[in-house]
Amino acid sequence: MRAAVLTEYGEPLDVRDVESPAADADGIVVETEACGVCRSDWHAWQGDWDWIGAKPPEGQILGHEPAGTVVEVGSDVEHFDVGDRVAVPFTLGDGTCPHCRRGDANVCENLRPLGFTPQAPGAFAERFPVPDADFNAVKLPDGVDPVDMAALGCRFTTAFHGLAHRANVEGGDWVAVHGCGGVGLSAVHIAEALGARVVAVDLDEATLERAESLGAEHVVHAGEVDHVPGAVQELTDGGADVAVDALGIAETCRNSVASLGRKGKHVQIGLTTGEEGGEVSLPTDSMVMREVDFLASFGMPPARYDEILSMVESGQLDPGAIVSETVSLDEVSETLDAMSEFDTVGVPVVTEF
Repeated sequence: MRAAVLTEYGEPLDVRDVESPAADADGIVVETEACGVCRSDWHAWQGDWDWIGAKPPEGQILGHEPAGTVVEVGSDVEHFDVGDRVAVPFTLGDGTCPHCRRGDANVCENLRPLGFTPQAPGAFAERFPVPDADFNAVKLPDGVDPVDMAALGCRFTTAFHGLAHRANVEGGDWVAVHGCGGVGLSAVHIAEALGARVVAVDLDEATLERAESLGAEHVVHAGEVDHVPGAVQELTDGGADVAVDALGIAETCRNSVASLGRKGKHVQIGLTTGEEGGEVSLPTDSMVMREVDFLASFGMPPARYDEILSMVESGQLDPGAIVSETVSLDEVSETLDAMSEFDTVGVPVVTEF
């Protein structure tokens, strides 16, 4: 089968023939119909995250936002059959650790991140394996477009989990989203669907226009105001109830915290680059005096995917609205390179393998 393999950090992926996977007794093999190209793939391609022991090795098949069709089923699998269409969270859990048993599989003690470790080859490939499939894979409703469902592997679900579960966004809340790439635009759309009033912050005019089309009530062009947090504070009459750093650089993280009102909640979704090396300094005294919460969101437990799927079926959410373009496997490297200059809008999705 064809797959896009990381052979050297920052250099084009090697699209080549590799051995097709086989299903373990508890696993399935999925034929990839669509796979998003995520900024986390860009981080992996850059060789980031050695500071948390998560730097993908050379030889890794990347890709962690897939939707596809089951083509092989292990002997111990009970809930899936050949022909089922599935989405797969990138946070593959083992189903047995204390966190998995409590319903927090996205922070499994024995996590195998799809597309980032040799134990979980990714979905920039014609086929990919899913271990512990009864626990990890999610059946898709009939009739949904796999392209629309691709971001359920990471960006869309991470944003949903951060807003709906971690920050408990409610109707009427002000939500400020700092950085409107794929996950940021997902956060804008989800916040609006949850009944929040949204302020979108970015440096790109086209991106801000996209955010408005997805429900942002106000936009802030970060390059055209003297003080981003002050602009958000003014628009929200004293500060946002929830603010999201959807990019992961020091400036957006600090701007997000500073844009909050008293008792506000910051949600960290973006992971840092090599420049930050995993650490960002924060105005802790101000946070204490305002009783600001610093929260984080990492994927989403597969057991809670029904919350998103039911909102998709009712028309409240449309993950496909975030999709910007479809590309081929041979174009993934070009797409990753464009992310270095923030030259993508929304979610690019691979559909030709």
